[in-house]
Amino acid sequence: MTSAGDGEALTAPFVVVGGGIAGVSCSEALAVLRPQDDVLLLSASALIKAATNVQPLTKYLVKFEVEEQAAAALTQRCPTVRVVQDAVVALQPGAGGQGVLVTEQGRRVAYGRLCVCSGARPKPVHADHPLVLTVRDTESVRALQTRLAGARRVLVVGNGGIATELVHELRGVEVVWVVRHDHISAAFVDAGAAEFLMPAATQEGAAEKAGQAAVEPVVKRMRFTEARAAEAGGGAGRGAALGPDWHERWELRGGQGGRQLTIEYGCEVQQLLVGDDLWPARAQLTNGKVIGADLVVSATGVTPNVEVFARGNPGLRLDAEDGGILVDEHMRSSVPGVFAAGDACTAGWAHAKHWFQMRLWTQARQMGAYAARCMAADAEAEGELPLQDFCFEMFTHVTRFFGHKVVLLGLHNGQKLPDGDWEMMLRAVKGKEYVKLVLQGGRVQGAVLIGDTDLEETFENLILDQVDVSHLGEDLLNPHVDVEDYFD
Repeated sequence: MTSAGDGEALTAPFVVVGGGIAGVSCSEALAVLRPQDDVLLLSASALIKAATNVQPLTKYLVKFEVEEQAAAALTQRCPTVRVVQDAVVALQPGAGGQGVLVTEQGRRVAYGRLCVCSGARPKPVHADHPLVLTVRDTESVRALQTRLAGARRVLVVGNGGIATELVHELRGVEVVWVVRHDHISAAFVDAGAAEFLMPAATQEGAAEKAGQAAVEPVVKRMRFTEARAAEAGGGAGRGAALGPDWHERWELRGGQGGRQLTIEYGCEVQQLLVGDDLWPARAQLTNGKVIGADLVVSATGVTPNVEVFARGNPGLRLDAEDGGILVDEHMRSSVPGVFAAGDACTAGWAHAKHWFQMRLWTQARQMGAYAARCMAADAEAEGELPLQDFCFEMFTHVTRFFGHKVVLLGLHNGQKLPDGDWEMMLRAVKGKEYVKLVLQGGRVQGAVLIGDTDLEETFENLILDQVDVSHLGEDLLNPHVDVEDYFD
């Protein structure tokens, strides 16, 4: 890896900014697609993040791990990729698509085609407070591990994936979890799934199992419309730099022997007050409560990190809502020669019915690799831009919450569907599995699968094929019926 700049001038036909999953995936794909060309990867960090142990679970659903690696590991895999540790401070587009990047260390990097994969930055709660720690990357988790030593109580603010995993992993410390929704993990699941996860979240599930004799689990199947969803605990709020299963590599332990979890729903941190003799940090919540703690951990979401590229470039269109670089169906921005992928971009094309953008490692990897294909095709003298990748046909994501495997397919919370025009079917076995289907007009539009259900491929196919399943009735979720037999 190259570091010191001193006004160095660099030139490459392909330049990628960002050492995260999107940037590394883009660089790796370019090295394969254009082996005759050099690829320059600018990374603000000394380490890059690569997708490893990639395991296709279905045609669309892929499980993988995110591994921090030295830049040399990427260069060893892809000899045409050069990694330079530096941060971009300005973009100077040129005529005909070629332009120049100016870096923090004084470099001027000329590019033929540029892909902005600069990721997103956290939206911290009271970031300037010494007792507030924002969890976003490996470095911040390492700092958290150190600061937990001796802690009695930690206040966790946020309700996304990182906050959910963090709450599950904290040990030996009292945890107060502040969420602004009416249920946990609202960024991913509805209230019904959250209720299923609660015993594992509070660690009551293990105690219950230990005190029970082996009995046949009770399978509950329900079918109801959206209007009844709230009554049955199924109402949903509709629709990141730490990778999948990041928490498995860290022991996050406080200074106490036990663990107690308290959840404050429907509120946020209004202000931080001066500490007292008991607690060094005191947070006033919007519900009127004042919570004392040794440490406040912020995990409240991200915003695209693209200011340095937009500054002085009014021709670079940003999304009005989230501020990401608007890209078309070929990952091209409004500036010729400039592409974008991952958390830095906003998908500005007409989305397929069952796909929507969510800033996850899954989509960062997909977008980075697809952007490389588009950049390589654009570089051909008479090259045709590729057809859009099939991964954009349907939203898919797999993760783990509170020890349970969680698979999300399609419009799993009824996203994009008109109110009152869809219904849900549920099957739940306490502590074992939770299966929810979203149906519209007798056709499956989305699914939430928690536990080892082995139903991913079946419902993925039903969503893609849009087969009318209304004749199956409750057999669609009957564990003793093989749904695939109906469609052989």
